[in-house]
Amino acid sequence: MNKKSKTILITGASSGIGRETAIRLAKEGHKVFAGIRRKVDKIEIEKLSKNIQGVYLDVANQSSIDKAFWFVMKNTDKIDVLINNAGIVVAGPVEFLDIKKLKEQFDVNTFGALLVVQKFLPLLNNGRIINISSMASTGIFPFISPYCASKRALDILFNSFAVENKNNIKVISVKPAAIKTPIWNKSVKSTRESFENINEIAKEKYLKELFFLEKNALENNNKGIEIYVVVDKIIEIINAKNPKSTYNVGIQAVLADVISKFPQDFINRLIKFRLGKI
Repeated sequence: MNKKSKTILITGASSGIGRETAIRLAKEGHKVFAGIRRKVDKIEIEKLSKNIQGVYLDVANQSSIDKAFWFVMKNTDKIDVLINNAGIVVAGPVEFLDIKKLKEQFDVNTFGALLVVQKFLPLLNNGRIINISSMASTGIFPFISPYCASKRALDILFNSFAVENKNNIKVISVKPAAIKTPIWNKSVKSTRESFENINEIAKEKYLKELFFLEKNALENNNKGIEIYVVVDKIIEIINAKNPKSTYNVGIQAVLADVISKFPQDFINRLIKFRLGKI
């Protein structure tokens, strides 16, 4: 793809990576459809640039996706790049996971991305799909297994799509290390809610891990890699003639990828050792 003006749709553009990517792309002269869920977010993001148009888009709601598609189609006949960015984090020990929360995790991070692509496929011929995955897709992080599993499933589904599709659509997975975004504060709230719904014996059993999860999430919120590092990579991918299928962003993501290649028993021992040091 050359560097001429492109039409780009971003899900989850109200904050974090999605918002910053929309701003950068708009500044570079691209037309951006920014997926948001609230009226206030639409007003705020459209104030930032004449090249940004807010689109009400809840990826976990088929009706919302359908309405967003018709809105976008009325304003353009082609999407050059679709960025699947919308995401949430559900955390907690597997034995006490709330299945409704687990389903919600997949509805947003995995099924939502697939539903958006399926709906917008007529506008995506010869385009690109950039999925904001995570180093968590390596599956080596305990107590955030719902998040890990949803990102791994996202990568697997879209790798198959990349091979199968006959629309000449390139799929790229961006796997950042922990980033300074509001998602971590939200995950702390979600984790606390999950623990509040289990019995006292269970709470006591995993209380130390709960504190560790909260501490780690808050550290990610303050000490993770800067958003601009990920946005720079997204811009690089959009402008690249032949981008790779996968990009690890940040040293932690690279290390997680390397560790994930070791035998599972070794990985498990390493993680248990780490947990023992909490």
